[in-house]
Amino acid sequence: MSEIQNIQWFPGHMTKTKRKIQASLKLVDAVAEIVDARIPESSHNPDLKQIIQSKPRVVLLNKCDMADNKSTKQWIEYYEKNNIHALSVDCRSGKGVNGFVPMLNRVLKNKIDAMKLKGMANPTLRVMIVGIPNVGKSSFINRISKQTKAKVEDRPGVTRGNQWYTISKNFELLDTPGVLWPKFDDNTTAEYLAFTGAIKDQIMDTELLAMRLLELLVKIKPQMFMERFKLNDELLSSAGDSYDLLNIIGKKRGMLISGGEIDTERASVMILDEFRSGKLGRITLETPSELNKREEL
Repeated sequence: MSEIQNIQWFPGHMTKTKRKIQASLKLVDAVAEIVDARIPESSHNPDLKQIIQSKPRVVLLNKCDMADNKSTKQWIEYYEKNNIHALSVDCRSGKGVNGFVPMLNRVLKNKIDAMKLKGMANPTLRVMIVGIPNVGKSSFINRISKQTKAKVEDRPGVTRGNQWYTISKNFELLDTPGVLWPKFDDNTTAEYLAFTGAIKDQIMDTELLAMRLLELLVKIKPQMFMERFKLNDELLSSAGDSYDLLNIIGKKRGMLISGGEIDTERASVMILDEFRSGKLGRITLETPSELNKREEL
């Protein structure tokens, strides 16, 4: 999928955002990174460890209601083995969000105790929220702060300035714009980010992207995906490749243009939209065990 691999991902405002994050670190006590539970590693910024250095870090696996529950549990175990506190949340429904402040209290317990010894009865701690575009930072802040001041929009790159939010009597959050990184180590990461909408569709080959997603879905084969597109093993085996399958799905949905030809572009948009909205079922595209295999390559 060379078309994805060769795209330039790092616009100027992202360089500026990275500098803002670095400059704001001295203002906070911890960093909370929001990742997409369907692609936890691919939606993690590999530059983050170097940027935040010794600051305590927690991970929020957002959109867990769209991810496979078993896989999400595996990811939480993976983080815990690496001494990182992790929590699965769904910002739109509010699932798991109430566990965020208790987790911060555990992570920052030593600092809180030290501040109380100095006579600070109810010390206020500050946490920076970071994450790639479209991963759900604004939705999380809206939910946790019970406000609607953070703009929520289902497209990358909406949040542009740093804002503070009070989430309890002891914690404040610093919002930061979403930022990607200069280059991807492997093509799989680029594809996964494109599947979930972290990268603008305007710069993508939509048909190619949908075909690659179909290849993955056929391998995973969740029941809901099969039922939604009225597919079965016989039909899958009759499709020579993912382009054939794209045409089969387009035909089943009645996406025809003049002459009875399948509108594959429209079918591609539909497939991506339904995956991104969770209509194809709870699907996780990468697991910790698959991550180890990728690292060995």
